[in-house]
This record gives sequence, C-alpha cells and structure tokens, in this order.
Amino acid sequence: MSVVGETDDAPALPGSAIASGINDLESLMHKPIRKAVLPVAGLGTRFLPATKAVPKEMLTIVDRPIVQYVVDEARAAGIEHIVFVTGRNKTVIADHFDRAYELEDTLKSRHKDEALELLDKIRPAAGSTSFTRQQDPLGLGHAIWCARDIIGPEPFAVLLPDVIIKSDVSCLKQMVDLYDQIGGNIIAVEEVPEDQTHKYGIVELGAEINARASRITNMVEKPAPGTAPSNLMITGRYILQPDVFDLLSRHETGAGGEIQLTDSMLALMASQSFASIRFEGKSYDCGSKAGFLIANIAYALDDQDLAGELLPLLHDVLD
Repeated sequence: MSVVGETDDAPALPGSAIASGINDLESLMHKPIRKAVLPVAGLGTRFLPATKAVPKEMLTIVDRPIVQYVVDEARAAGIEHIVFVTGRNKTVIADHFDRAYELEDTLKSRHKDEALELLDKIRPAAGSTSFTRQQDPLGLGHAIWCARDIIGPEPFAVLLPDVIIKSDVSCLKQMVDLYDQIGGNIIAVEEVPEDQTHKYGIVELGAEINARASRITNMVEKPAPGTAPSNLMITGRYILQPDVFDLLSRHETGAGGEIQLTDSMLALMASQSFASIRFEGKSYDCGSKAGFLIANIAYALDDQDLAGELLPLLHDVLD
C-alpha cells in the first residue's frame, strides 16, 4: 500500500498513523459497508392486540410493511446483505421477503404484470438475507451481538425498524457517503425541541467536520430536563466498527437491566472516533401509535391520486 510521503528507505507503516494521532487508520483505509443488521425481535406491546399474531414490523404504512421501508433504505445505500435478528412468531418477515409461488402463479394467470413486477422488485437477491434468533429479550445490544458471526470482522450498519425516514436520498446512503470520507463510527441525529430532549438519547458534539457533520464526544441517554448537551437525538441509524462486538460480548447490563448498545458505543469511543450526521429528511417513530399514524398520512399524501381522495376525508374528520 502506498502512503503519501513515504520513501524507499523508510516506508511508512499503517501503524505509524496511530502514533501520529490518527485513530485506527481511518485516514488511510477502511472497509466498505456491505452488511446491515435489523433487530426485529421486539414484542410490539404498544400495539396490542394488533401485534398478538402480526409482528409490529409488518404493520403497514399505506401499502407496505414498516420493515420494507427500512430494507429499501438499506438497499438504496448499497447494502449487499441484511441480517434480521428475529424472535418467536416472526417467520412472516422471512416469508415477506421470499417467493410466494401460489400468489405469483395466480397473478401470472390473470396477467397482473404490474403486481408481479412489484413483488419481484421488493424481493432480495438469493443469499442476500440471513435470519438469526434472539431467544431472550436482553436488550438492543444483545440483539446486535447475536449477528456477530454473520457480520464478521467488518464494519456494518444498524437500522432500527421502529423508525422509518422519509428523504430524497436514503438516510443510510448519506451516512455511507460520510463514512467513505472519514471512516470510523457514524450516528444519524436529528433536531428535537429543547423541552423534549429528556425523551431521547442525545449526543454531545465536538469539532465540526462539515455543515451537517461533527465529531461526537459523548452520548447521554434521556438526560434530565435542562441538562442535555445538545438538542440532537440519536435517530436509530448507525455505522459501527466490528470492535463493538467485543464490548457487547461482556453482556454487561445497563438501563432497564438490559444489554444496551449505547453503553458499548461509549466504551468504544475511548479508542475510536464517532461522528454525527444531521441527515436531510424526516424520521417517523412507528413504534408509537401517533408516529405510526402520522407516517401513514405523510406517505399517503405523497401519492397524488391517494392524496386527492384523502385530503377531503381529513378535512371532514378535522371539521
């Protein structure tokens, strides 16, 4: 590998970057982001009884399940392999991303070419998805750890399926573009009103990287009112180095007696750089009833035909 400034007599070694304060060779080399983890093992208790038999990730926003929007975001960012960390009664998620032979044969016999094309478009390529079980609900950190052997020794993305992000350019694509420039670990953040910071994980910022990105110096989970270091909440999109698995493997519990991803990220921050990106777009927390309903309205209004029918109905309800 050629490094700017090296000589034949004294070749510069990658390790010399660490000595000069460049963290983990991030300015010299970093692996591409090829894999993503989607933790979909949650019970969805806030949506009972709807989620008694149907996973919350399969609840629909207009005409697509929530998880489909998240997978589409990952694929638009160039992700080649998606790891679903599932639990009991989640097999319908795998079925959704598989062939449905009876349905496809029926559509074909009825010359429903547009519907067939749609099903083909949403189906991942063969071998590009994996499913692994989180047998016990031990927290988000534990769910991510369950994917360790499939991810292997390479950086990866995490997308929380409770959150969908409406944007012209995939949120994860915006993160990958930043990662390609600076490496390290990347967290998507979004502004929230100052009086709501106590509801979220909040980042503390250091040096600015560009107009939308800054280094992260700390993360605080649900800070007490008036104590938040910023008004930027962690949105549920991460790019992480594989070293986080070593920290998660300790199975140390944090808030709620669960293995928290935030705790391991804070520990990793001692040796690796973390950066935030204020993505262009709008997130919807589909893990809450209000967020789920607003997401349905927002995406429905994007469809011109549907919006024409929906707007008068909304006016009738509001009147």
